Amino acid sequence: MFEYPEDLKYTNSHEYIRLENDTALVGITAFAIDQLGDIVFLDLPEVGTRVEKGQTFGTIESVKAVEDIYSPVTGTVMEANMDLVDEPENIGNDPYGASWLLKVNLEDVSELDGTMSASEYRSKVEGQ
Repeated sequence: MFEYPEDLKYTNSHEYIRLENDTALVGITAFAIDQLGDIVFLDLPEVGTRVEKGQTFGTIESVKAVEDIYSPVTGTVMEANMDLVDEPENIGNDPYGASWLLKVNLEDVSELDGTMSASEYRSKVEGQ
């Protein structure tokens, strides 16, 4: 099956968060990428944009569907992975490494309280 790194937090909408001090590295899980199929388009916000927990910040389009991407945290976008915007087909190559989507200056670390651990997320998706 898929890998679910233990150092990440996961959301019901298949985003992950890696906390690095007050920065949240946000991406989408390998499971979500697999479900979408071949990715053909990615839209991400500009640096300086404020994202809010539970609100959409971008879209990802595959040959199968167009899906919204939801922010798991509230904060300001410090960096967007423009390499993936230019070459969205590469998102599946390294979902938990080079294929991160945003770096967000996290406003409130307690927002992560409602996220899932790797084992909780694994149970959720492998039960689908």
